[in-house]
Amino acid sequence: MRVLLAGGGTAGHTSPLLATADALRRLDPSVEITCVGTARGLETTVVPAAGYPLELIPPVPLPRAVNAELARVPANLRRAVVAARAVIDRIQPDVVVGYGGYVSLPVYLAARRRRVPVVVHEQNALPGVANKIGARIAGRVAVSFPDTPLPKAEYVGLPIRRIVSTLDRAALRAEARAFFGLDADRPTVVVTGGSQGARRVNEAITAAAAAFGHAGVQVLHVVGPKNELPVPQQTGVPYVGLHYVDRMDYALAAADLMVCRAGASSVTEAAAVGVPAVFVPLAIGNGEQRLNALPVVEAGGALLVADADFTADWVADHVVPLVTDAERLAAMSASASALIPRDADEKLARIVLEAAR
Repeated sequence: MRVLLAGGGTAGHTSPLLATADALRRLDPSVEITCVGTARGLETTVVPAAGYPLELIPPVPLPRAVNAELARVPANLRRAVVAARAVIDRIQPDVVVGYGGYVSLPVYLAARRRRVPVVVHEQNALPGVANKIGARIAGRVAVSFPDTPLPKAEYVGLPIRRIVSTLDRAALRAEARAFFGLDADRPTVVVTGGSQGARRVNEAITAAAAAFGHAGVQVLHVVGPKNELPVPQQTGVPYVGLHYVDRMDYALAAADLMVCRAGASSVTEAAAVGVPAVFVPLAIGNGEQRLNALPVVEAGGALLVADADFTADWVADHVVPLVTDAERLAAMSASASALIPRDADEKLARIVLEAAR
């Protein structure tokens, strides 16, 4: 059996793609998996590193505004569909799986032309254009959050990496904190703005460094690869700045509280393993990050704060008291972990195998 997985650009697309690929191999080691992406995305690094072949097609950005780039979409899409058809003709997949974004749309259209079964997986609570179109083509549509507005939607959750989904935070906590140079027993906040970082989050957390230190709270601050490392006031309490973290399982295990954006992967990984969170949704876009976070917030597993309101004063008034309140953190952890499934990778993999057969 041959499976073609289409997705790329950011970790939001590549992480569930790779989690599904690994689950497919666990369920059926004979499955031949090929991935499709573009030359401009994260997939050019992470897919080969995971041991999967990668085919490249031209990107088709779908601008949100009426501009010159929008006028070029039809021609760009035609070129990408031709390239995707060539990949399908060469690979001869039994099923195509798409994760949305500008990689997936031409693959969906090419698969329809070649009469190859299509499975769509939508990461966000509010679907993008590519998956709205793909859902009309697909035989099966899987979603990460309940009530996602797509036809034929089946709630399976978001596929996450096995190293995260099987994480025992308590058992790994001391090792994880030692890995980052943190104290074993201090209250710990882990801050990340995703693969690209987040300026507002970075600035507010750095400006609140003294408040953390005076409260005895240590910070692991992942600023993103393009941002400068913080130089906080020295308080004698660890404040560790990093550009990027490869071991997200260690970051989750080290954390008593996570402060992050509300991309689907960030929400799902934190909640699935019971890390209480403060979600700061990205201010641009169509509001999908706020919708991603709402189920966990409403269940009591996280707080939600608008990007514009996330200031150093807000951090000092809300984050510092929260991370030092062990009883409240325990209740939030239980609420979050009860909500999010950890086995979405295998659920989606079984759907893919059924569609292929």
